[in-house]
Amino acid sequence: MRLLIKWLLSALALLAVTYIYSGVQVNNFTSALIAAAVIGLLNMIVRPVLVVLTLPVTIVTLGLFLFVINALMFWSASGLLNGFAVAGFTAALIGSLLYSLLHLVIEAALGGLFRR
Repeated sequence: MRLLIKWLLSALALLAVTYIYSGVQVNNFTSALIAAAVIGLLNMIVRPVLVVLTLPVTIVTLGLFLFVINALMFWSASGLLNGFAVAGFTAALIGSLLYSLLHLVIEAALGGLFRR
């Protein structure tokens, strides 16, 4: 149940990013659901590999390179989907930052809601 709610709220967060920032476009809620699922899968499968491969750069930049990796995941999801578009790398960076901030709020809300 928690996973389903998190997925729906992530799609709403993606729609909110669309309304906040014009560099990210989502056609409809169905596209947002699919994009949220693809972003989640990319973050679960590809992101850990990239983090390990870019560990020296991440250490030198004191962790700031992780923002670049998040933007790449966001941008690559837009490249895989038709109903989700990002204008460029800068738009992906800003969009991923906004999406991450909204995702922090979602995690905090769900943590309080589903506490055992």
